[in-house]
Amino acid sequence: MNSDSPIGIEIEDAGDTRPILIVPYMWIGDFVRGHTVVRVLKARWPNRPVDLLVTSLCAPLVDYMPGVRAGIVWDLPRGELAVARQRSLAAELGSRAYQTALVLPRTWKSALAPALAGIPERVGFFGEARFGLINRMRWGEQALPRFIDKNAALALPAGATLPPEWPVPQLHVPAEEATRWRQANGLGTTPAVALGPGSVGASKRWTYYPEAARLLAERGLDVWVVGGPGEKPLAQEIVAAGGARVRDLTGTDLRHGILAMAAASVAISNDSGLMHIAAAIGTPTMGIFGPTSPYLWAPLNGLVATVLQTKTALPCQPCQRTVCTMNDHRCMRDIPAADVVETVQRVLRETCPA
Repeated sequence: MNSDSPIGIEIEDAGDTRPILIVPYMWIGDFVRGHTVVRVLKARWPNRPVDLLVTSLCAPLVDYMPGVRAGIVWDLPRGELAVARQRSLAAELGSRAYQTALVLPRTWKSALAPALAGIPERVGFFGEARFGLINRMRWGEQALPRFIDKNAALALPAGATLPPEWPVPQLHVPAEEATRWRQANGLGTTPAVALGPGSVGASKRWTYYPEAARLLAERGLDVWVVGGPGEKPLAQEIVAAGGARVRDLTGTDLRHGILAMAAASVAISNDSGLMHIAAAIGTPTMGIFGPTSPYLWAPLNGLVATVLQTKTALPCQPCQRTVCTMNDHRCMRDIPAADVVETVQRVLRETCPA
């Protein structure tokens, strides 16, 4: 696409100031990847404000997303239509005079409030026969192989050719904010490795985080275990194995996880939201993949050094399953802790020279 846009997307009307709402996916990693959609919209219409519908869990991410005017925090219960809450949300959206809504999820539920709000242009794929709720229906989603292609295509004109590369998600965390957070938590100034041992689905969890923490601590590095409250038992196991240099930083506030990933020298993570956060911040990030495909799910930002996988390909990879049903989880058990630690040391030599 020839244009004056810095990311190669045609500017349609620099004078257009009508506000846009994005209804993104609300898993943490998917929400981060939704920033690519923001960047495409801002390239098309530099002066149209872009807001995001957001859950309270993901809300801290909005503060670090360039190009986002505001996050509309609204928690809808999973698995329920919640009509009364949908009507309340529609009233809130209607008061903000949005002219365009991009509804990224394919569900009927996600399109209901924008339709009730009377947003004139509601763009989305066909999913769940949303005739009437989506009035700018898009087709051909199945021909788009990657999650990012399906989402970002909605930010382009209907039928437009996809660019060879999408703009990458960005999270801008001020260095002074990360420094203050580190001081407030008594984390010193030693180079630190942030571990993200959690994931949605047990099959995506690497086996040897406790051993890796011990080896990293023995080499004089601080180690931070980052995650939500569900990772607390695993964090305690890692701390017990690694000793005094290992800190449990799991908790309920995602902002702490964002700041930990920003302050760390290297991040090691399963295929999870924290991996996408670290990569979007620009922290050198090592992603450990076994049952999922790096082509489909690795961050657009790229992963430092290499995506870690088994040295010998398994016939069941990628299975995309949340629980291993064959091969005794070899795709994760065959990645030795020593190999991961060696890669960390190489990355530190390259990115933090003495």
